Amino acid sequence: MPAVDIAAGRIHYVERGDGPPVVLLHGLLMNHTVWDRVIDLLPSGFRYVLPDLPLGAHTTPMNPGADLSLRGQNQIIADFLAALDLREVTVVHSDWGGGLFLTAYGLDQRVARLIALPCEAFDNFPPGLPGKMVAIAVAIPGGVALALRQLRIRFLRDSPLMMGLMARKALPDDLVHGWTEPALRDKAIRRDLIKYAKSDFRGPELIANTEALRHFSGDALVLWSSAGKVMPRDHGRRLAELLPKGSLVEIDDAYVLSMLDRPDAVAEAMAAFLTSQRTGAV
Repeated sequence: MPAVDIAAGRIHYVERGDGPPVVLLHGLLMNHTVWDRVIDLLPSGFRYVLPDLPLGAHTTPMNPGADLSLRGQNQIIADFLAALDLREVTVVHSDWGGGLFLTAYGLDQRVARLIALPCEAFDNFPPGLPGKMVAIAVAIPGGVALALRQLRIRFLRDSPLMMGLMARKALPDDLVHGWTEPALRDKAIRRDLIKYAKSDFRGPELIANTEALRHFSGDALVLWSSAGKVMPRDHGRRLAELLPKGSLVEIDDAYVLSMLDRPDAVAEAMAAFLTSQRTGAV
């Protein structure tokens, strides 16, 4: 995988295609492979860039002093876009909602359009039962390694306390093994994960940072799931109403990880948005 060095450390990424850049982000304890079922269904004529953010499934630890708080992770995204000199970017958020705060932090100069799949927003940090279990795991010595091993056991992984509310369809073993291998192998990866998970998530500030999207002037698609509980259905509507040029499309029969539950529907909605922006259609 190619990599780029930024102030926080080395970020690996994959990319394909040529054209206007589309940067696809991922959630906690995941990496770019969460998009494997969608990427081949997206339209040609775009440069798709998929970084592995330091959210627990990255392969190279960040620098020991790196700021991996919620704000620090946003800075990493901005620095990554700058390091690759990506401009007029369509940023695609999923699960981990911190990237929505680029506008609040004044870091969205390179972002022209947004696509937001189900993600943390408003005061939904940490989200639902899975988020609360992460908070418990990082608070207990050895808890992260134990939780990672449990994720590798299918019947535990499919419980509502872990991934059962994240994906409607069971996640395959090879996908989850790839996500959990780096942090099980390297305690410095676990350190990075814990840094983020112990961010100071204060409700009023989180709400204000979400509502700063009122100042995002680009076109935006909120691509929410109608059946999910971890990311409330109403949050999709609220986000679409916040964004001056926002629209809402709901994906049925999907939870948070709609790109795994309904890759066809997610790709179709994303393709319609991307190609309409390219052609200037409304």
